[in-house]
Amino acid sequence: MPHAVPASSPLLELAIDLRRDDPRPLAVQLADALRHAATIGQLRGGDRLPSTRALARHLVVSRTVTAAAYEQLHAEGWIAGRRGSGTYVTTSPPGALVPGPDGGARVAGEAPGPSVVLTAGVPWAEGIDRAAWRRAWRAAADVAPDLKRHRAGVPAYREAVVEHLLRHRGLVLGGLTADNVLATGGTTAAVIELASAVLEPGDAIAVEEPGYQRAVGALKSIGVRVVPARVDHAGIVVDAIPEGVRGVYCSPAHQFPIGGRLPAERRIALVERARAEGWLIVEDDYDGELRYDVAPLPVLASMAPDVVVHLGTTSKIISPTLGVGWMLAPDRVAAAVVERRELTGTSPAPAGQRVLAEFARNGDLGRHLRRLRRELSQRRALVVEGLTAEGVEVFGDRAGAHVVLPLPDAEAEQRVVAAGAEHGLVLDGLRRHHCGPQQWFGLALGYAACSRDDLVRALPIVAALCRP
Repeated sequence: MPHAVPASSPLLELAIDLRRDDPRPLAVQLADALRHAATIGQLRGGDRLPSTRALARHLVVSRTVTAAAYEQLHAEGWIAGRRGSGTYVTTSPPGALVPGPDGGARVAGEAPGPSVVLTAGVPWAEGIDRAAWRRAWRAAADVAPDLKRHRAGVPAYREAVVEHLLRHRGLVLGGLTADNVLATGGTTAAVIELASAVLEPGDAIAVEEPGYQRAVGALKSIGVRVVPARVDHAGIVVDAIPEGVRGVYCSPAHQFPIGGRLPAERRIALVERARAEGWLIVEDDYDGELRYDVAPLPVLASMAPDVVVHLGTTSKIISPTLGVGWMLAPDRVAAAVVERRELTGTSPAPAGQRVLAEFARNGDLGRHLRRLRRELSQRRALVVEGLTAEGVEVFGDRAGAHVVLPLPDAEAEQRVVAAGAEHGLVLDGLRRHHCGPQQWFGLALGYAACSRDDLVRALPIVAALCRP
């Protein structure tokens, strides 16, 4: 007769029918029943099973029966014991999607293992000096609670950003001061605020293709029309920017994701078109501090403070934990953004601003950036040398935390990403960085998120998958 496992068991609602008139031994029937339940999805990977004693009691059979069934399933790999924790189902129906370690999905039956994250845009968080990190948080907590909102940002934070841009980004202030610096909640939040303050629904913004798709999504979410602008290995192609746009969103210091650096002649042409046609240039400087060969070119805002809005973020050089960035904008633009904040009662949270200000005040930010540049430079050399030695092409400027590995077509890209997942590698195909038809094929291979040991172990696998 069927016996239902009680609700306290992980075998929720599962009826197990053991028949004594069946010629198969009870242990075989029980193993078959549990195996079938896992195959059709009634039991899934990670479900905890009752002890052999508890299951025997509920099924009114000998513990010998349940122990033999568990032993068989363990030998087949369907279940596994964890010391001090119990027995768990280890697999799900073949082909079923189950959560992967990176938050995505994997196909059941694949060995999950620890994932090695090799995607672009992830910081080297393990390199943060934890003592300095704790010191900054403690110092930020010692500040008296605010009595009012700082719509433009905490003054100490704005001053720290100016100092940071002067020291690490070659900013020449000219007519710009700390009054032109606004705190933001990060690049995407800044894009939404900026577009809402100075654009109208239906206005067109040219965005690099391929490019940063969160900015694309942010613009589209408020009714801004996004038009693609072609890039090549040096960055945005100025002549390819359509006429009639109200602004251009680009990453001139280190094009994301292709990795080029916009040369001086294109910068001049971009500014000339902006002035002649009434654009705003939105300069996303997401990792401009991270150059390894030469000093970074000055930010566009130094060259053309009248038409450039400069965006920066702490999420790529420190950690998304802070949740802060900055906007360096012409007077009229900064005023429009602050006015919108007053009207909507919004402003970026001050906690992360105060932590960054303290991190910078003691010199810890500068020390972290020097250590970061040294580590990522070594990792980049490791990646480039390791892959090129195996015949894999690599391109991208000597900057940032990723390189690009070209592949012949979309099918090859999908195949490599899927094969990487089977080996426990989280790879970043260029498909997701396009808002229109895919033009570039390959991987944006990040080397900051994982440990150096994991990177060394992963490179031969990546080379084997990408080798022509």
